Amino acid sequence: MTPTGKDPDDMDRRSIGVLSSGHALVDVCQGSVPALIPFLVARRGYSYSEATALVLVMTFSSSLLQPVFGLITDRRSISWLLPAGILTGGLGIAAVGLVSTFPLTLAAVAIAGLGVGAYHPEGARNANYVAGTRRRATAMSLYAVGGNAGFALGPVIVTALVVPLGLGGMVWFALPMAVGALLLALELPRIDALRLEKIASLAGRGESRGTDRWLPFTGIATVAGFRSAAYFGLQAFVPVFLITQMGTTDAVGNAALTVLLVAGAIGTLAGGRLADRVGTRPVLVVSLGVVVPLILALLEASEAAAFPLLAAIGFFLVGTFSISVVLGQEYLPNRIGVASGVTLGAAIGFGGLVAWLLGLLADQTSLTTVLAVIAFLPLPGFLISLLLPRENEVPRAAKDPA
Repeated sequence: MTPTGKDPDDMDRRSIGVLSSGHALVDVCQGSVPALIPFLVARRGYSYSEATALVLVMTFSSSLLQPVFGLITDRRSISWLLPAGILTGGLGIAAVGLVSTFPLTLAAVAIAGLGVGAYHPEGARNANYVAGTRRRATAMSLYAVGGNAGFALGPVIVTALVVPLGLGGMVWFALPMAVGALLLALELPRIDALRLEKIASLAGRGESRGTDRWLPFTGIATVAGFRSAAYFGLQAFVPVFLITQMGTTDAVGNAALTVLLVAGAIGTLAGGRLADRVGTRPVLVVSLGVVVPLILALLEASEAAAFPLLAAIGFFLVGTFSISVVLGQEYLPNRIGVASGVTLGAAIGFGGLVAWLLGLLADQTSLTTVLAVIAFLPLPGFLISLLLPRENEVPRAAKDPA
């Protein structure tokens, strides 16, 4: 046992809950930007290209900078980035409601993205330390599902503020973020203590930290990228596919997207628990293997069959999210921040870029063609996952920077 009374091999549920809640708050910031687009177009007269540029700025500032933050935190632990990231993200989104020009709106979103990007690698790195050694995939799935919840809550909060109060009402967005940042800051001493105890426990048992294995890490990063591309592509095109190809209403199209997202959150939790029982690699291989035929089946499905298919697609596709992060951290035990930043951030940025390219393809071809392309996006990830080292070939220990 350790000075905090915790066995370092056991998952600390309290700390995982805190980190997952913080993950939800920063991803509320991300989920808010797409929800703001119709209001900015209608009330400020922004063009569609200007409005969608905000999404691109959020994607790049929040996702592609994460490996940089990961590299910094691998050299020196900076746990204050967690509350600072939440507060910065909240203030940036709140500022969107206060500024009046497009350049200032763009700058506000970029600042929010910076806060989001700062939180993710440090959050995932600390989740790795408080997860213990017995249920690491379960712990990471609990951390990841906070992000799922945050994305879903973003549009709800934006609508609740803007509809009755106008865009100026977004100033109240900063309030829950400030409270969340404060509460997380109060938990930092405990999280830091658990992290240091984990390091001391590993050193006391003489466990090797392991060697960074860049080739398999490149493989899992590529898997995460193709998985994200398929996921973002489905988010972008499933509603419009159902509406235009199946003749459903707008409400049904959005309900289908909700089914995809909710099933994905359930899959994240189930995938983590199963991975701790049977291994991360088998769950990854099977999940990616079944997704391709499921998406292809969607092309020929009726409206009634589309919903259970989308539930299965979301369950298996998103269920690999936390698994790819855990594997990335195992392959780079001495660079957990970088591993988290790449598998969380860069992979998502790649997915957003592919979704934009799919939009160009849709303009030139058809939605059926785009859905067929999306169906095969997980295939390279599936093939690569077959070549990844098995669990017993990968060192599990991790190191903390001095």
